[in-house]
Amino acid sequence: MKALILGLIIIAAAVCAVLPAGLGWWGDVLAFLRGGLPVIAVFIGLIAVFIGIADIKDRAEAKKEEKTEKTEE
Repeated sequence: MKALILGLIIIAAAVCAVLPAGLGWWGDVLAFLRGGLPVIAVFIGLIAVFIGIADIKDRAEAKKEEKTEKTEE
């Protein structure tokens, strides 16, 4: 329960910091997102490539196992 309340307080503080009536950090937040988005996109792309390679290897291994099962019969 404490973690939930603390989380809500932190979210409220972040929203207040971004609003123009608060600290007005919206421009800084946008600059951070613009700078960080390409880096995040590269990481997501790398993860997708690794998942694709693992999927191809799994399919090849499954075909190999299927062939060995057919030859054993």
